Amino acid sequence: MIKESYNVVGVMSGTSLDGIDLAHIQLTNKEGVWNYQINEAQTVAYSFEWVTRLKTAIDFNATAMWHLNEEYTTLLANVIKRFVADNVIGDLDAVCSHGHTILHRPQDGVTLQIGNLPKIAALCGQNIVCDFRVEDVALGGQGAPLVPIGDRLLFADSNYCLNLGGFSNISFEEKGSRLAFDICPVNTVLNFYANQLGHDYDDGGQIAASATLIAPLLNELNNLDFYTAPYPKSLGFEFVKQTVLPLMEKYNELAQDKLHTFTIHTAIQIANVIKQKGEKASLLITGGGAYNTFLINTLQELLPQTKIVIPNDKTIQFKEALIFALLGVLKLRGDVNVLGSVTGAPVNHSAGYIYTL
Repeated sequence: MIKESYNVVGVMSGTSLDGIDLAHIQLTNKEGVWNYQINEAQTVAYSFEWVTRLKTAIDFNATAMWHLNEEYTTLLANVIKRFVADNVIGDLDAVCSHGHTILHRPQDGVTLQIGNLPKIAALCGQNIVCDFRVEDVALGGQGAPLVPIGDRLLFADSNYCLNLGGFSNISFEEKGSRLAFDICPVNTVLNFYANQLGHDYDDGGQIAASATLIAPLLNELNNLDFYTAPYPKSLGFEFVKQTVLPLMEKYNELAQDKLHTFTIHTAIQIANVIKQKGEKASLLITGGGAYNTFLINTLQELLPQTKIVIPNDKTIQFKEALIFALLGVLKLRGDVNVLGSVTGAPVNHSAGYIYTL
């Protein structure tokens, strides 16, 4: 489907479990140059029951996982259908959906994004492009990150593109190739401790900012093996559950002090990457963590020569939905949408499944 303009909806559910992000996107390609416009956009929060199921699904057996995938696909289809109807969106080329990651162990050849069953097209009444990670893992890649090709095509003005969601990931150009990798957990851990204090999240990092550093914990976190591993590399919730939280729970200090310490840890790990690559640069930050003033200020203190760019609210909140819209369009065109230089796959390729009505 090669044309100049595409009318699509991008859909993303992140590991921080904030909800399902939906964005109505216009994408244009004029003489090889891509541009975008985010129109209507919305985050549909999960119910308490769904948050609980998605948090614990990593431990489900095969039968329970099958039922979860069936039910989540129906949930996602209904959310998409309602978004399209409520905003009177017509003549869509496709809905481009990431689904929700439950398992991600690329070293074992395993990745599972639920909500991508073929029935979703009929349920929501739209052509669907989805399940973008599986092919890359089958080729021997990490299956992540997938956003960097969008960074290259849509945000080339910034030297670095950093997303602060459930995990932090970064992408940049180096010697003519796009490189990208996950840096460390962010909101998967911060929200865990904010929840203990009765909050959905630490608004602006205010709780962390007023708390105290746990120096031994910070030292242990900074010395985790993942941070010295070569890239390409990616993280899943398994790393948080099996490595990070057990380490932090060894300490009996207050939850707010753990929040403070992990926020500092996050800033240090991000700053370490940028210092290695070149600090005199511009850094575009998106994702929910862009609103964490304490984290952003700490990062700026660690990177005084870096220009931190915080874009408009729609781009902050819906950048991943935007880029999955782009990945879907690239798939429809038969163009490359996954970069082997990023994932470690042996070739660039066009990934995803297309389900038509």
